[in-house]
Parts: sequence; structure tokens; C-alpha cells
Amino acid sequence: MHAETHITSSNLVRDIIIGMSDGLTVPFALTAGLSGVLDTNHLIIVSGISEIAAGCISMGLGGFLAGQTEVEHYDAELKKEYEEVEAVPETERQEVEAIFIGMGVDKELSRQVTMQISQDKHKWVDFMMRYELGLDKPDKNRAYKSAITIAVAYLLGGFIPLFPYLVSSNNHQGFYFSCAITIIALMIFGYFKSKVTGQPLLKGTLKVTLTGIIAAVAAYSLAKLIS
Repeated sequence: MHAETHITSSNLVRDIIIGMSDGLTVPFALTAGLSGVLDTNHLIIVSGISEIAAGCISMGLGGFLAGQTEVEHYDAELKKEYEEVEAVPETERQEVEAIFIGMGVDKELSRQVTMQISQDKHKWVDFMMRYELGLDKPDKNRAYKSAITIAVAYLLGGFIPLFPYLVSSNNHQGFYFSCAITIIALMIFGYFKSKVTGQPLLKGTLKVTLTGIIAAVAAYSLAKLIS
């Protein structure tokens, strides 16, 4: 028997990817750039912690506003659909019929199903929201969940390139250690990101890894150039 596998928590996965992707890349670039001009771990650690804190707040707030906007947009469209089925029911029925016909359903059968659906106003509106507007009802707590998920993912991702500086005796040792473990983390993250999003594994892994490396190299080179 064939067993289908689908990702049912796409919002959660998307938020983790957003937070972890930036969390790994931005602090990695920052610490690499500072390592090019500073001789002490202390300033790198302080700067790294400050950036991670700011990033968590900024990314979390962005996730909150995006989630809140999604709920507000859905509620506004829902209200509009209820008004339309009350004001112009025949027009709305024609739109339902057109949707079924577009799916390949026979015209007469489309009319019958449309009449059946339109007997229940709530199911009718739900159908229009899903198939006319392409909107699924969002979780009312979506904004808070998104903010927390993105912020935590950013925190975890950002701690990886910073950790070596916390345990190493000098910034050069911390820099090499940070590069090594962050590149490994980028490869692992890129692999799982590609796996859950259905991208080619090798291409997806390399894309994520190279993005982080390029950002770090650019920051390090620019810092060296300016200094």
C-alpha cells in the first residue's frame, strides 16, 4: 500500500527556515568581519550577543506583523464574501459554477452541486474563500507563534558561530573554529531545508552553504580593507 507523506505544518517549517537561515548567516558574517580587525574576543562576543538580541527582536516582530496581517486580511475578505452572498447571490452562484467547470466538472452537475452548497451560507462562503480567493482560515494565534518560532530559531542559529569565541583563548582560534562549525551547520541546515521543501538535495545544500560563506568572506574582506 502506498503511503503518502506531506508536510502539514508548513507555517511552522517556514518560520524555522526564516529564523535559522538568517540566524546562521548574519552573526557568522558579523563575527567573521570583526575577527578581521579585532584582536580580542571580548568585543566580538559583546557585538555578537547584541546582534543576536537585536536580530531576535527584529525578526520576531516581523513574523508577528506578518501573521497579524494574514489574519486581518482573511477576516476582511471573509466579511466581504458574506456581504456578497447576501447582496448578489446569483452572481456568487455563477462564480461557484465557473470554479467547478474549470475543474472539469460537467456543467449540469456543476449547477446541481452549486445549488447544494449554496443552501448553507457558511459552507458557501468557506468554499469561495478557499477556491475563489485561495485563502485558508489562519490560526488566530498565528502572529504570536510565528514571532516566537522565528526568534528562537534565530537565537539558536546565531549562537552557533558565536559559541567558539566563548570557549577559545584568542580570536584567531575562535575564528577558525567558528568557520568550521558554522559551515557544517549550514550544510546540515541546507540539507534538511532542501528535504522538507522538496528541492534537489545537493543544489539546495550548496546554495545555503555558499550563501553563508560568501557573506562571511565579504564581511571579513571589507573589514580588512577598511582597517
